[in-house]
Parts: sequence; structure tokens; C-alpha cells
Amino acid sequence: MTKIIKIRDHQLGYDQPVFVIAEAGVNHNQKLDLALKLIDAAADAGADAVKFQTAHAEQVVTATGEMAEYQKKNIGKSESQLEMVRKLLPPDDWYPKLIAHAKKRGIIFFSTPHGSFASVDLLEGLGVPAFKFGSGDLTNLPLLAYAAKLGKPIILGTGMATTAEVKEAVRTIYKAGNEQVIALHCTTNYPCGPEEVNLRAMQTMMKELPCLVGYSDHTLGSQVSVMATALGACVIEKHLTLDNNLPGPDHAASANPALFKQTVEEIRKAGMIMGSAVKKPGPNELQYIPMVRRSIVATKDIKRGEKFSRKNIDLKRPGTGLPPKAFDKIVGRIAARNITADSLIKKSDTK
Repeated sequence: MTKIIKIRDHQLGYDQPVFVIAEAGVNHNQKLDLALKLIDAAADAGADAVKFQTAHAEQVVTATGEMAEYQKKNIGKSESQLEMVRKLLPPDDWYPKLIAHAKKRGIIFFSTPHGSFASVDLLEGLGVPAFKFGSGDLTNLPLLAYAAKLGKPIILGTGMATTAEVKEAVRTIYKAGNEQVIALHCTTNYPCGPEEVNLRAMQTMMKELPCLVGYSDHTLGSQVSVMATALGACVIEKHLTLDNNLPGPDHAASANPALFKQTVEEIRKAGMIMGSAVKKPGPNELQYIPMVRRSIVATKDIKRGEKFSRKNIDLKRPGTGLPPKAFDKIVGRIAARNITADSLIKKSDTK
């Protein structure tokens, strides 16, 4: 696939450098200074973008909504999901400051509009260059169609979903006139264990979806992000925290700044290692071709009129004479001149 999607000055595609998103999410704990430091940490690590989450709590969940088990475990207590979310989402007046700081640090800012048309409108008014929808909104087809009509790239989390559900979401966005879609394979568990990752499903998505495919990493460590890169993911998203011991549902499953930087470095190196799909000698290899390849060589003195045979020619270095593939054509032909032992055979030496 040669599809290319642009987010600001970055080109996203399978033959492009991996687009790395630092998922700051709700790890600011509703403290502006922490949010700004998360942007700094993302930029310092070499991420291409930093992403937050946008909504008003009442737009996300009803008063009867319950916390997920991982949230109860990571927070260490149980309360209503509404109470929890109220403590996690950034106030609207933060955004100009966050966006300005991201611009200053040279990193792209965007956010997840959680479940509501109003959040899409808010982010559209702020001029974000893309929308990222979490896995919980994959089946929120009216919202996806609404955002799609704004003509910006849409990144989709696909945790908890079947291939059929992902296809339906992508089809909805395409039908709304927007083909700028990147679907991220992921597993909705924080942290996600190695046995839950299932990167082969990402490969299936790459084969069966018309859009680009990447990976949203909820595992601990850097290995899975690097493996996903090696398998062709064009986008890697990973949660970032300033401190794994901070209170909140996502800190324990997030990468601290040192680990996040290490992960980005390994992703970049993996992308470099993957290189080009074209099989050809690299610039540094060209110098070795004449040195290590072989030519047809006389193994003894050959008199003019003598037949070439396996008894008087062989294949030796350097590779500056007739190539090995000409060997069988030379055998049985007649020497056109006297040839000394260890000489490279030329085409003009035969008749």
C-alpha cells in the first residue's frame, strides 16, 4: 500500500518513519504544571505528537457507570466512574496553554474527543490537526461520521473489537467522505500482558483493511512497540507518565520518561533496521563486490587451441572477470591464445 496521510508536516505511511504518539491522556491528574511537563517529556523523548483526552465528565458516563476492574486496582479504591472522570479531564481553559507549549517544544498536539459531538467541536475550534478516538468509541458510528466530515485524519483505537466491527467503523468514516484513517490494533487492559497482545491480529488488519494500521501499546516495557514496528506498524502510541507511583488509573501501566525515551529510540532503530523493501546492494557493500565475488580463472597454463575444461579452469576471486554464470558456456570452447595459470579468462580468450 502506498497510502500516505499527512498530520502537520509529518507523512504517515508504511514506507515512512513511524509516527510516535505519547499518550499523556489523564496522567496530568488535573494539574496544569504536570500536563506541561508531560509535553516536555514527550518532546524530550523524541515523540512526534502528544495526546490528551477531551470531554466533560457528564458527556462521558452516566451517574450509574462503574469503574473498570483495572481502574479499581490501579487507583486502589472503588467509586463511580463519573466521580473518577471528573478528577481526570482537563478544564477547557487549559487547551490554549497546552497547544502553545507543544508548539514551542516542536511537538504536535491533539486529543481524544470522548464520546460527544461537543468535544469534537471544541477540538475543531482549537485547530487540532487530527482526531484520535479511543476503543470505547469504535462503535460510536454517529460520532465517527460527524468527525469524519471535518476532513481531518482519524486515528482509531480498536481494543475489544472484532475485525467486522473495525471494518464497519472504517467504512462509516469512508462513507462520510474521509479516507484518512489509521486503525490501531490494541488490547484494552492496563497493563496488557504479553499473552494478550496478539500482534498477528495487527497483521490481519493490515491485510484486510483499506486504511493504514498501527499499534497502541498498553504493555510494560519497550519490546512490543519495537516488535509492532518491525511488523510494519506505521503509528505507535504509548502511555506516558512522569511517575508510575502517582495516583490515578493509568500511571501504573504507563512508561516513565526514561522508559518512553528508550522506547522511542528503539522504535527509530527498528525502523532503520527494517530499511527498504527493495533488495539491492547498499552503498557500503558495493566496494566489496569485485573483492569477494568470483571469476573464471585458469588453474594451469593453457595453450592456444586447447579446450577449456574443469581440469584447467575454476572459479576464484576477484570478481572482475567473466562471472561464474558463464562457466558452463566456456567449458568445451577453444583457447584463442596462450593463457598463463591464475589468469582471469576474458571473453576474447575463447573461440
